[in-house]
Amino acid sequence: MDLVTVAEWARYMVACACIAFVAAWLMLGNELVTRARARRSAESAEEAKTLATVGSSSIDDAPESAGSVTSAGSDVGESADVAQADRSQRAGIALTTLATVVLAAGVIMRAIGAQRVPWGNMFEFSITAALIASVAVLVVIRKPTYRPLAIWVILPVFITLGLAVTVLYVPPGPLVPALRSYWLIVHVGATVLAFGLFTVAAIASALQLISQRSARLGRTSGFGALLPSSDTLDRLAYRLNAVAFPIWTFGPLILGAVWAEVSWGRYWGWDPKEVWALITWLVYAAYLHARATAGWRGSRASIVGLIGFATALFSYYGVNVFFEGLHSYGGV
Repeated sequence: MDLVTVAEWARYMVACACIAFVAAWLMLGNELVTRARARRSAESAEEAKTLATVGSSSIDDAPESAGSVTSAGSDVGESADVAQADRSQRAGIALTTLATVVLAAGVIMRAIGAQRVPWGNMFEFSITAALIASVAVLVVIRKPTYRPLAIWVILPVFITLGLAVTVLYVPPGPLVPALRSYWLIVHVGATVLAFGLFTVAAIASALQLISQRSARLGRTSGFGALLPSSDTLDRLAYRLNAVAFPIWTFGPLILGAVWAEVSWGRYWGWDPKEVWALITWLVYAAYLHARATAGWRGSRASIVGLIGFATALFSYYGVNVFFEGLHSYGGV
């Protein structure tokens, strides 16, 4: 099998990983639904027990007996739901792990077939960023508290992979002359690493807003009640952003400027990609500064973090699609 064929087959590996991620998402979705049903059953049993207690004190012992039977039946149903949810969670995590391994194999095959690092166009950047996000969530959910995040990280991962193998796919080929440099490894590598971490942090921020609203409304059931606490999600988003920010500073900005001087004879030229990378940096700098000095927590910090991710997303998709510049290497 020649190298070009290896690189082409990487596309099918990525497609298989996408299918596995969809299966994992469905299993984790079943877990979410089942846990919600178990919580509703527990609340119904508690209400029935309360009514039985009130009835027995005012009439006789018969309602108490009936209430006990109802409560026992509810407890059995709740236990069955919890057991089913646990099985679905284990299956979902196992499928996520499998999908991540298959995706890693696809990225490696693309690199071997193309005989270079696999981030020379939007297809390659997308599959690598999706790999980083999936690895990050597997690390995060090792702590049981964070496991409800898995389903929401997997969703953009398989959407990204689906777009990569359909809309964004380009056959393997040589890089444009400006990218044939060792700077590609450190500059774009740091960028894709930071982007993957920003993705997981943004999802944590979005869920933090939902969790905080649910707690404020006093809801004990529904989607928001199944999430980690608002403070827990807020801390997770902050930690991920705090790790990704210096990588973004080092990769797109500092190393990008050095590479620009080597390639084009200037450190900064107000190219659209440069401008949006700077805008992303400024928004995340404001996020970290507001937390450190003004004590921003909760929804205010999450909103700023989500704005930062929106600018990073536009820097990736929007600039490549809607603008022409020296960084027009998207391949679409």
